[in-house]
Amino acid sequence: MVSSNDGIWIGIDVSKAHVDVAVFGGRQWRETTESTGLLRLTTELVEVGATLAVLEASGGYEVVVAAALAAAGVPVAIVNPRQVRHFGRATGILAKTDRLDARVLARFAAVVQPEPRPLPDAAQVELTELVQRRRQVVDMIAAEKLRRRGASGHVGQQIQAHIRWLETQLDELDHELTELVRSSPLWRDKDDLLRGVPGVGPTLSATLLAELPELGHLNRRQIAALVGVAPLAHDSGTFRGRRSCWAGRASVRRVLYMAALVATRCNPTIKDTYQRLLHAGKPKKVALVACMRKLLVALNAMLAHNTPWHAEVQTP
Repeated sequence: MVSSNDGIWIGIDVSKAHVDVAVFGGRQWRETTESTGLLRLTTELVEVGATLAVLEASGGYEVVVAAALAAAGVPVAIVNPRQVRHFGRATGILAKTDRLDARVLARFAAVVQPEPRPLPDAAQVELTELVQRRRQVVDMIAAEKLRRRGASGHVGQQIQAHIRWLETQLDELDHELTELVRSSPLWRDKDDLLRGVPGVGPTLSATLLAELPELGHLNRRQIAALVGVAPLAHDSGTFRGRRSCWAGRASVRRVLYMAALVATRCNPTIKDTYQRLLHAGKPKKVALVACMRKLLVALNAMLAHNTPWHAEVQTP
């Protein structure tokens, strides 16, 4: 195998039945995702001394592969597919196949060198799945309520019965989430801090614990950029474009939006910020996004210093 002077960088494109593996500057091959195939893959990468293996997030298929590699001691990074796709286009690779994707991932690993992150444990995975399932049920309830408006007779009754069943499922999921969070001493302490903030309820708290584990470990600019509530510049030469927020973790941002909306009514600090921006002529949406960022930064500082809401918190 051929490796660069800086290390041996591996790209792995994951699908349901197989993985395509590429070594930066070296060979490519395919393995199955069955236990024997994963064993051959991990053995091969351990023998060559892989510096880093990079996989795309691919709907959960990557978890088993990443877990097998991590258990074998191979550093693993799971990255955003959009970031890799943009990287491939920037390097002149416009076509898309499994083999090409593996090569792009290997080059991405060598050039960008993303930081390996520890994989979540079983409890973290379960919490994340429950939060995601709750979101799916909420979306289904909203969709069924829209369908009910245009339905009548027997169909309308069926839709209403389905809504009632989904609402029962939602109550059960909320109960499971509460039980899981309260069963962990670490999560329980964080949950108590988060829910001590006016406007922060169990849904936002569970979402942050499940889908934003970096909360409390980054500074205020980093955490705002990670969630996608940091205004990004769009300037060129003398042109000064309109700042906008995009990218980041949309699932977290969606729940944070609702929490900030509630906080503008019941949280004096957030309410004052919101009213001040409105009086300054800012559009309501801009003012609300600013409140989302202010709330997120405060929560980040609280977890960083283990300090409740009512105390003075220094933002890192």
